[in-house]
Amino acid sequence: MSEQAEMSQDRATTDEPQKIGRADPAGPSMPNGPVPGRPQGPGATVRIVDLPESDQKSLRSALRHDTPLHDLLGLEMVEIGEDHAVLSMPIRPQAFNSTGNLHGGAIATLIDVAAGTAAARGSGFEPGRQSLVTADLHVRYLGRPHGDVVYARAQVLKAGRQLIVVECRVTDVEDRVIAAADFSMMIVPLRKPLRPVASAKDTDPDL
Repeated sequence: MSEQAEMSQDRATTDEPQKIGRADPAGPSMPNGPVPGRPQGPGATVRIVDLPESDQKSLRSALRHDTPLHDLLGLEMVEIGEDHAVLSMPIRPQAFNSTGNLHGGAIATLIDVAAGTAAARGSGFEPGRQSLVTADLHVRYLGRPHGDVVYARAQVLKAGRQLIVVECRVTDVEDRVIAAADFSMMIVPLRKPLRPVASAKDTDPDL
C-alpha cells in the first residue's frame, strides 16, 4: 500500500476533536486491566487526556512498549469505551512513502491497533486462556488528510463466540473521512509468540 496525505508538521496530539464525545469519569478498562485511577462502569467512556499525567504515561508505555512500529508511528490512545476505541497518529516523515505522502501501510497499522483494541474490549476474550488475533482487514482509501494528525475510531459491530467484527473510520482534524475499513479478529486457543520477548505475556492481545 502507498497513498494518502500531504506533508505536514511533525506534531502529535492526544486530544481528539469534540465530535468524539465526552468522557465519563467512571472510565472503562484497557484490554488487560482497568484504566489507572478510574473505576469501571456499564457503558463508560474515558478520554485519555482527562486522566492524570502519570496514568497517561502508563497507557502510552503499554501501547508502545516492545512494539517498535507503534513507537515509530507515534500511535496514541485517545478514547476507550466498552466496545470502541479511538487512536491518533501524527502525520510525519516516519509514516511517509517515497512521494512524501502518508503511507497506506501506516494508516492500516493505525486501523489494526484501534480495531484490535475495540475487539479486545467488546468481546468475550479471556486473557490468559485465549489469544486474540487479526483475521482480516479491508481498507478503502478515500482521500488525503488535512492537518498534522489523523484519528481512527473503531466500533464493534458484532462479537460472536469466536469472530469479532469491527468497523473503523479514519478522519483528519477537519473530520473528513480519509479511510474506512472492515476488520475482524478471531478468539483462538492460547498460543506462544514466534519470538519470545522477555516482557511479553501470554495474556496480551496480539495487536
